[in-house]
Amino acid sequence: MKKEITCICCPLGCPLTVELADSGAVVSVTGQTCRRGEAYGAREATAPERSIAFVVPVEGRLEPLSVKTAAPIPKAVLPKAAAQLRQLTVTPPVAAGDTILENLAGTGVAVVATRSIP
Repeated sequence: MKKEITCICCPLGCPLTVELADSGAVVSVTGQTCRRGEAYGAREATAPERSIAFVVPVEGRLEPLSVKTAAPIPKAVLPKAAAQLRQLTVTPPVAAGDTILENLAGTGVAVVATRSIP
């Protein structure tokens, strides 16, 4: 089986073709112009991940706090992660980089603040 993927590792946006065996293992990645593209294509074809940026309410404030995942999480858990993030409310003060949630959707990945609120 073949998957066509556009690489997002750099601004070139190389069109990748990832060939997979019947077992799901990567046989080859072609179309990349750098080593990062090959690794990205293999990852994206077998276990895609995404980083999330979100805004959560701040207690006593109108302006929400922007947060993000500290690392990418599996694409399959995005709906569960978004539902969990919708339940959050932050109490000030918060510093940029503070952990807002330790384990998003059972992934072991933290959610951190992207800015400070005194």
